[in-house]
This record gives sequence, C-alpha cells and structure tokens, in this order.
Amino acid sequence: MASIKYKNVYLTDYYTIVGPLEKESRLRSYDIALDDYYYKENTFELAEIKMQKVVLDNILFKNSLKTKDVDLLVGGDLTNQISVTNYSAKNFNLPFLGLYAACATFPESLIVAANFLDSMSYKRILTVTSSHNLTAEKQFRYPVEYGSPKPHTATFTATGSVATLLTKAPSHIKIESSTIGTPIDMGISDANNLGAVMAPAAATTLYTHLQELKRDADYYDLILTGDLGCVGGEIFKEYLKVNYNLKLKRYLDAGCELFLKSQDTYAGGSGPVCLPLVLFDKILCSGKYKKILIIGTGALHSATLVNQKKSIPAIAHAVSLEVLD
Repeated sequence: MASIKYKNVYLTDYYTIVGPLEKESRLRSYDIALDDYYYKENTFELAEIKMQKVVLDNILFKNSLKTKDVDLLVGGDLTNQISVTNYSAKNFNLPFLGLYAACATFPESLIVAANFLDSMSYKRILTVTSSHNLTAEKQFRYPVEYGSPKPHTATFTATGSVATLLTKAPSHIKIESSTIGTPIDMGISDANNLGAVMAPAAATTLYTHLQELKRDADYYDLILTGDLGCVGGEIFKEYLKVNYNLKLKRYLDAGCELFLKSQDTYAGGSGPVCLPLVLFDKILCSGKYKKILIIGTGALHSATLVNQKKSIPAIAHAVSLEVLD
C-alpha cells in the first residue's frame, strides 16, 4: 500500500517568509516579507539560505526549543544537489535528511517526519523548504536578464521559505494519513508546460489515496494541489473525469490561488514553497476547512535532460490534515 494512517502526529507550528511579489498577492497572513530578492545578501542563493535559517530559528524561538530538543531536520529545495538546504542545515547541529521531489518536497518532508514520529521514539522533528524565483530561473530556464519570452502555460516560481514543527503532542492540526506517489511519465518534454506534466501524477495519487483509504472525494472539505497552475489544474480535473469518472466539488490549486491576475505570472505560481504558503497563509487562516488533502506535485527533470529532449517524469505526494477544535 502507498497510503499510511498515523495515530499521534501533529503539525504543532509553522513559520513563513514571503518574497516581494508574494507579499502583494492573495495571501492573507505571513510572518516576514522581503522588500527585494537579495535579503541583504550578495547573491540570490545566499538570500535563500538565509530565508531557511530565519524560519528555522524562529520556529525554535517561538517554541522555546534548543537544537538538542529536536530529533531530526528534514527538508529540501530546487537548487542543484539541494545545496541551499545543505548550507542551511550546517548551521544547526541536528541529524539531517535532505530531500528532493521538486515542488512536491513539502508534503514529502511531512511524510518522512510523520513516519519517524509514528514508528520511532522521536518526539520533535523540524521540516524546511524554500524556493527563490531568480535561483530557479537561472538553473532551469534562462537568467531573467536574458529576456527570454514565455508561453501562457509557464508558471512563476514563488519566493519564500516555510519551516514546520511536527510532534506527538496534540495540537490544532493533526496529520491523519498520507499517500506516497508513483512517478508518471506521459511523454511530455516541454519544460514550459509543467502543469500538463504533473497533472496525471496528481490525479493518480488522489485516486490511489481514495481507493486505499476507502473514501470518496467528498470526505474532504478541500483538496489542494501544489502548483499545477491554472492550466494544469484544468487538465487535472479533466484527467480525473475521463480516467477515473471522478468530479471534484471542492478543489483549489495553490499555484492558481497565490498570485493576482494583475501580477502577470503566466499560469500562476510554482516552486516547493508555493503549496505551504497558500496552505498556511491563506487556507488555514480562513477557518473554513476542517479536513484538507494537500497534494504536492513535482516535475522530476533537469536542464540537462530537457536539453537532450527527454520527456519529464512527475511525482505527487498527498497528506491528509485535520484541523481540530
């Protein structure tokens, strides 16, 4: 089975940083907002490393914890060899598991942390993820200065960082279950149409989750995909209808929900931080939803393989959250 149910795993706290465009977006709340992409550093990569350090430092401070009180740090980002998270992790004297699932990294980190908490004597685990529009553009596409035009199917990598604290102590948000995704490759090689690349993986993971846990989609007050964008979100719904005879009544995509139309972000937001920013700084603070299924979607490609005209595989991981009274 790809799905796992948890007994006593809780998302105890979170802390968010948003970038200069994100602070003007549809988000309702955040902890820190950047005025520019440098964050008083000399490079964009150093700015992203600093974002991770700041969110982790603040989680520890808010919960009156020292690093010796934490059992494990789990996380990742978009840069080559998850170098941002590696550099960030060396600031903390903690056991560390680095993850790469592209824009599905956030739910994957929750799954790893939840399994350690549920099956071992661990008591507290930190997770962290981030993305930075200009580090991602430089790596996966073209530097912004190049001026390369983009089609309407492209998405805009969000800038920000999110840290969470998971524990066994009951809190406001319970991690109820999860489903680990299977890589799906539909033969698409267009790196400017990642919504189409990832939509079938999201649909497959959702269907697997519902089948294995014997639920229908109406069990959830909201199903929130990660960053399919407005184009990929429509493909996702059509794929579910055609392949699984499944129609969603309460569905949103974080990439489509993050930015305003006036911000000209093509098909919407993307990046590992896109899903958690929308989840924490918009969806949860609305108070409307009690049972939420988040499905992080990731395109598992590299610039090298894309330039070799290889098709792009995708992954999607799901985590079921329950907001408790």
